[in-house]
Amino acid sequence: MGGSFQFHCEQSPSTCREPSRHRGRQLLSLPYSPWRKPRVQVEFYVNENTFKERLKLFFIKNQRSSLRIRLFNFSLKLLTCLLYIVRVLLEDPALGIGCWGCPKHNYTFNGSSSEINWAPILWVERKMALWMTQVIVAIISFLETMLLIYLSYKGNIWEQIFRVSFILEMITTLPFIITIFWPPLRNLFIPVFLNCWLAKHALENMINDFHRAILRTQSAMFNQVLILFCTLLCLVFTGTCGIQHLERAGENLSLLTSFYFCIVTFSTVGYGDVTPKIWPSQLLVVIMICVALVVLPLQFEELVYLWMERQKSGGNYSRHRAQTERHVVLCVSSLKVDLLMDFLNEFYAHPRLQDYYVVILCPTEMDIQVRRVLQIPLWSQRVIYLQGSALKDQDLMRAKMDNGEACFILSSRNEVDRTAADHQTILRAWAVKDFAPNCPLYVQILKPENKFHVKFADHVVCEEECKFAMLALNCICPATSTLITLLVHTSRGQEGQESPEQWQRMYGRCSGNEVYHIRMGDSKFFREYEGKSFTYAAFHAHKKYGVCLMGLKREEDESILLNPGPRHTLAASDTCFYINITKEEHSALTFAQAEKRPRGALAGRGLRPPVHRAIASVGTVAMDLQNTEFQPSQSGGGGGGGKLTLPTENGSGSRRPSIAPVLELADSSALLPCDLLSDQSEDEATPSEEEGLSVVEYVKGYPPNSPYIGSSPTLCHLLPVKAPFCCLRLDKGCKHNSHEDAKAYGFKNKLIIVSAETAGNGLYNFIVPLRAYYRSRKELNPIVLLLDNKPDHHFLEAICCFPMVYYMEGSVDNLDSLLQCGIIYADNLVVVDKESTMSAEEDYMADAKTIVNVQTMFRLFPSLSITTELTHPSNMRFMQFRAKDSYSLALSKLEKRERENGSNLAFMFRLPFAAGRVFSISMLDTLLYQSFVKDYMITITRLLLGLDTTPGSGYLCAMKIGEDDLWIRTYGRLFQKLCSSSAEIPVGIYRTECHVFSTSEPHELRAQSQISVNVEDGEDTREVKGPWHARAGTGTGSTHGRHAGGGDPAQHPLLRRKSLQWARRLSRRGPKHAGKAVATEWISQQRLSLFRRSERQELSELVKNRMKHLGLPTTGYDEMNDHQNTFSYVLINPPPDTRLEPNDIVYLIRSDPLAHVAGSTQNPKSSCSNKLSSCNPETRDETQL
Repeated sequence: MGGSFQFHCEQSPSTCREPSRHRGRQLLSLPYSPWRKPRVQVEFYVNENTFKERLKLFFIKNQRSSLRIRLFNFSLKLLTCLLYIVRVLLEDPALGIGCWGCPKHNYTFNGSSSEINWAPILWVERKMALWMTQVIVAIISFLETMLLIYLSYKGNIWEQIFRVSFILEMITTLPFIITIFWPPLRNLFIPVFLNCWLAKHALENMINDFHRAILRTQSAMFNQVLILFCTLLCLVFTGTCGIQHLERAGENLSLLTSFYFCIVTFSTVGYGDVTPKIWPSQLLVVIMICVALVVLPLQFEELVYLWMERQKSGGNYSRHRAQTERHVVLCVSSLKVDLLMDFLNEFYAHPRLQDYYVVILCPTEMDIQVRRVLQIPLWSQRVIYLQGSALKDQDLMRAKMDNGEACFILSSRNEVDRTAADHQTILRAWAVKDFAPNCPLYVQILKPENKFHVKFADHVVCEEECKFAMLALNCICPATSTLITLLVHTSRGQEGQESPEQWQRMYGRCSGNEVYHIRMGDSKFFREYEGKSFTYAAFHAHKKYGVCLMGLKREEDESILLNPGPRHTLAASDTCFYINITKEEHSALTFAQAEKRPRGALAGRGLRPPVHRAIASVGTVAMDLQNTEFQPSQSGGGGGGGKLTLPTENGSGSRRPSIAPVLELADSSALLPCDLLSDQSEDEATPSEEEGLSVVEYVKGYPPNSPYIGSSPTLCHLLPVKAPFCCLRLDKGCKHNSHEDAKAYGFKNKLIIVSAETAGNGLYNFIVPLRAYYRSRKELNPIVLLLDNKPDHHFLEAICCFPMVYYMEGSVDNLDSLLQCGIIYADNLVVVDKESTMSAEEDYMADAKTIVNVQTMFRLFPSLSITTELTHPSNMRFMQFRAKDSYSLALSKLEKRERENGSNLAFMFRLPFAAGRVFSISMLDTLLYQSFVKDYMITITRLLLGLDTTPGSGYLCAMKIGEDDLWIRTYGRLFQKLCSSSAEIPVGIYRTECHVFSTSEPHELRAQSQISVNVEDGEDTREVKGPWHARAGTGTGSTHGRHAGGGDPAQHPLLRRKSLQWARRLSRRGPKHAGKAVATEWISQQRLSLFRRSERQELSELVKNRMKHLGLPTTGYDEMNDHQNTFSYVLINPPPDTRLEPNDIVYLIRSDPLAHVAGSTQNPKSSCSNKLSSCNPETRDETQL
């Protein structure tokens, strides 16, 4: 288009030699001289200034002017067709027919004659005004056609001449121009009705120009439907006008009769009441039918093809609907039915989102299962599927992204290359932000090192960060994954309410608890506690309303604080975050009943202690707090691992102590956790005799090397000097130490083993929560990373500063690797899902290898707590699979029934999930979805998991309830005890129970049976289970859910040394009072018990032989017991009157120790005693249960 040019500048030699700055001044100051060349003005694109190019720009290139020209042309063609109809209606053949100025003659049709009179066909009657109008229109059309031919000429004139549109233009316009110079031809018939085809052509071009002018992608479906309709209309109009004109020489049909004949003929009805009489009209009908048979099927075929493509691509989301209705956009790489249902169920679970539309933008074709789901009436009216890419502005425009309320961008976690999946997510986020900068973004990222690329998004969830932090907390706070999953799922707590078992009803009811927020000044729950301490409000709100106040946010500060401690005074402008079944706005409060109930009803139920137990003096309270110890468990049974020991009076436990009141305002010297940092430093400075003098002193600080950008700094236990890389290898000695197995290190605490494919940056988030500063040194468990591939130096550089962190190359499917990494000395084994197995030809088979490997370890090491990550949550039913266990089959039926009832948590009753033994990161997808309504959920979850450490915010830990702690009796009294003594907020209970038989066999037979089935008859678990020692003990530390023996017949010495023949004699002996059916069942159970015992011995011999081969001692393996007859579950925010049971583990939110240390100036222990010994006993009795 543009021409080239040359610019040549000449200067004198003297000028060129001068400096540039002086030369510039001289050029500006010197007058004109002959040696200075004049400036040359260069014009660009001079070829476009020609007359032809300007016309082409106006008629063709410019979109808006071209649209106007085509609209004018379309109007002209319609006008010519309208003038033709007017001419036909005004014409009267009875007045005679002839040329202009010639005498007129009347013609009549003779049906018996075969001759055709051509005069009525050649001549028509045309009024003078009508002729002038048609001539003017014809001249304009002719000139426009010739101009367009001239502008579009490209060297081949014949190509322009033989175009169909040009030929039709000449037929309908040139004869009118000729009649100007030859008047007799003014009554000549001219087929003007053929202009309908030119109008159709102009309409197609006009629509294309219209879409170009408004910068929209044209709808091929709309265009094709319009073309088909116009084709049918042109065929009918052409046939009508043609038959009517040709039949002037026949029966002289009217225009309406001809239209009726064409409709009957083209619809293949053919009544036969109207038929053409002469052969020209009959020939026209044949031609029209042939054209219709050729053109219409092609048009219909194109329409059906476009319809199918439209079904695949999904069409458009209309602009009118986008402006009047609200919608969100879901961008995914590939859409699976599980992902779709999780999103829809969670998104539409909120009442205020019922009127929203969901627009799915996916580059792949819609899956068959997804198509079936979207055809359900519940979703078909609210979900729109669009096939397209988020990187194309046209597709974002189709989804009306700029009008969307939010955009959810999810990563494809099933990709083998997860980094590539993150890169695609990043580009989608950038594209959406560029196209619609005001649309809120909710982004899911897989790798933590890629998180900073989407930091601009409103909400970001990093999968590996949350996953590894949650798996780490599972090792010290059992079933943290289940706790967090239940909190971030929307539920009404109706699951399991029709179950006959008490634990399922209570577990399902408590699962409905979620996190809500409300401004304190507007709250009925917390408004009365304005000006009171946080712990005071938390205890009394739970006691009075059953809600758990877990955190708050100041109006002037954007940071959310979990349990800010007793020093924090509540203000009316604070935003309170609490756990409850439903939000306060949906709760009805009856204050009159609440005031009467504690005096009458609760006292009658035995929840209020007798009067003599409620009397407490100041000395008693002081002694109670001084003798209350938080003893960390040996294996770190939680963040605090605390144990509430029973206080005694003068060295004797003859009386039950009282519980101190929760103070309305805390003194500045009150430091009830007794300064966690100071106590730890004292313990670390005076090592025990067993540890000797070889103990390495740990320091508290921030890790010097972060493996990726964007990791939150966390104060941790660190080594004074970084460990050499060679010392990090567990199974190989070096010049610094000669240890080659876990036994040689002599660890005091149980190991935590993590099996992963590679040492990714996300694994760093597994170590940090386990080495956080608020965890006592005695609670630190050694961490062993069992890696399939050797870690790189960057990862080793990041972990070498942490104490007791080792790695080893190996795999979980190799027994030798498991034994070498010290699995018999481990309390927890975490199996992380491998990236290489996340995708399979059959989707749900991606977990096959992991499930089978974990099942093998479950059989080989029955007492080991194994936490497994799965790709698909539906596969958790195969974890710890027992094919003939009737209880598992009953739970399977319960899951199906809950799914049929529409539950979003149908899998919650599976025992591995309830016990926190299995986890899938897809369960946390709802965290991102729920952030659309609760924008604080991601922040609270990160605080609970220890990913973020806000100054003044507490952390999640756990405390085990032992026999000596049962004097507290109820969860409400425990709430008061914790709030008053250590300012901790309990949020739930992890409970372990054993199975109960559903058979009618005698008790002594039940005691000897190996199979255990728990089917309760709707009674309370306390009454059915009997004494607590029949339950499963949890051992120490994090070995929760262990069966401590006593009720396991497999450990009976007789069954171990007697043969199968002895077992048969014993089964034949049977009790006489038992029925035949009971005896038969007892026999089968005894046989199965012996079979299991022989299988257990075989597995034990296999493991011992491998240990001997590797040179490892076998003493530790003999101590492992089978605990397969226990199950555990989580109770979130149980009612205050919930009875505490032995081996319960209570989830706590402990306040930040650093927040207390900052304001403390005296000895913490004496501060605790002096503060509470001065309490008023009368005030204490008012809050005492």
